[in-house]
This record gives sequence, C-alpha cells and structure tokens, in this order.
Amino acid sequence: MTGGGHRLCMAAAVAVLVVPAALAGEAPIFALPVACEPGRNCFIQNYVDADPTSSARDFQCGTLSYDGHNGTDFRLPTMAAQRAGVEVLAAAAGRIVRRRDGIADMSVRDSGAAAVKGTECGNAVVIEHSAGWQTQYCHMARGSLRVEVGDRVEARQAIGQIGLSGLTEYPHLHFIVRYRGEIADPFAYEAPPHSCGGGRMLWEPASAPLLAYRPRWVLNAGFAAASVTMATLEAGESEPPPGIEAPALVAYVRGIGLKIGDVQSIVVSNPSGQVIARHEASPLERNQAQTLIFAGLRKPPAGWASGTYRARYAVLNDKNEVLERSFDIELQQNRPHP
Repeated sequence: MTGGGHRLCMAAAVAVLVVPAALAGEAPIFALPVACEPGRNCFIQNYVDADPTSSARDFQCGTLSYDGHNGTDFRLPTMAAQRAGVEVLAAAAGRIVRRRDGIADMSVRDSGAAAVKGTECGNAVVIEHSAGWQTQYCHMARGSLRVEVGDRVEARQAIGQIGLSGLTEYPHLHFIVRYRGEIADPFAYEAPPHSCGGGRMLWEPASAPLLAYRPRWVLNAGFAAASVTMATLEAGESEPPPGIEAPALVAYVRGIGLKIGDVQSIVVSNPSGQVIARHEASPLERNQAQTLIFAGLRKPPAGWASGTYRARYAVLNDKNEVLERSFDIELQQNRPHP
C-alpha cells in the first residue's frame, strides 16, 4: 500500500471544481514538484498505472506502479528527512482551487485504512492551470500549507511540505496531473495504448536527467554496529556510524523496485581486501516494493584493524548484473591526546 489509488483524493466536504470547457491548448511544461533531487535524496517509488486492466505497469512496461495508481510518488528515504522539511512546489503557474489541511501525519499501518476513508489524499492542494489542466498534491505535512483557495502561484513556488497524511505508509508526495478531468501521465503524455516508453514527457528538459527511468533503486545503504530493520531505517534515527570499538560491523542496503528472480548479494571486505562477511539472498519469488539485506560480523577477539572497510551490493537477474552499489567506512584507532 503506497499512497492508495487516489481515484478521488479530496474529502467529500470539499467543493468539487467544475472546469469550464476550453479549447484544447498546448500541454503545460512542468517543473519538479519537490525541492529534492530524485536519485540522491528522494526517489520515485511509483508511476501512473498505464494498464487499463486489473494488472498494472508503468509507462516503460515495468513494475513501478500498482492497479489504479493515478500519479507519481516522490518518496523521501526516511521520516527524519521528512521532519527536517522538504518543500512541495507548484509544478506550473496557476490558481489554487482546492486545499485541505489538518490531517495527522501518521502511517496507515498505525492508523488503519478506515481512519482515512474519504481523506486518502491527506493534506492536499489542487492547482488549476490554463486550458483545462490541473495538478494535485497529496500527503503534505499537517500545518505546512502556505496557500489559500483563490491564491495565484508561480512555477516552483513553495506551497507546503512533504508529509505522511492520508493513505500512505511512508513520507512522499503523490503528484497527479489531469487534463479536463482525465489522468495524464507527465512521463508519457498521449502514449499509444500498450506502448512502452511512448508519448512525450511534460517535464522541463533540464529535469530530464534527474527523472531518467530506473527500474531499481538503492534507497538506503550504510554501516551499523548492530542489526537493522525496516522500521529503524524508515525512522532514520539510527545510531552514529560504527567506530573502532563497535561490537559488530553490519553493512545494509534497502532497495526498491526489485523484480521476481532478482538475486541480491552483499560482500564486506576489510582494509586488506579480505572478505570478512558475505550474504546472498534467495531469488525473489515476486516483485517487491522494497527489500532489506545485510551482512556483518561481531568484533574479532583482536579488535578491528584500522583502515577502510568496503561493502559491495549487487543484484543479478538471469545472471546479469542489473544494480550495484559500493560504499565504505573508515575505522581508526583512537589517538591519545598530547
């Protein structure tokens, strides 16, 4: 469950805007709706579902969507990043026609889906653009909205912050584009039915490198002094990096978008290049929104050797490497004060 279908993402109590008929105009060109860098400190978890059946596929015929998903999910890596504040930006100039605030920032795993029935979009804003175009911004942080109905906004103007309100399990912005009430995929506008990579992007050309399609991502990677869990990674409140006296050294990776048949492995080497820990997971039996793998060992009797410890994470599918990430940590003996 990642943001819900959002088929109607505002409460019934919010007035429904009726867009007057307009001659078809040129599609807007959208700026990024988030003040973060996709692939570095935020990630695209899901795209618009391009499959009209009960199955799901993204605009590249990949697995980064689910049935009925009607927008693009810009995900933050941790709740700590959300609490630090990441602005939601107007993707194009327009007028605020709907807004809602006051919904608590709480994972639906804790609140239950019934608690957000009718407010699945959470704290949200709808902006009307020219010629029948609208954008909608869901799951914003309670109390962060900076606009009122009737306000005019410019492209890239801050309208609130990413939150955890509504039907969602992790902090993200669910961004929806509509033309005359119909969903439009900003990655594949006017794509022919059943095409893979067809249509045209509605994003600013300067954003294209940041928005390059990646079927798999590394969401979190690093070293810890003890085992890690999805919950601790999601919270983003992990202990300081291990030091030379750490009781254990554990390398971990949380990946998103992994596919059926993927085989994950993680290998840890000491400063001499010797492999000291290795873990290879079984092939995935289904596509998974996120996975966690780690490998490590307890501190040896002689203690940790000073130097750089390296970890390499790899994903193979049909024996071909489809994702790789290497990272390291420096352990140094404490030097006595002069």
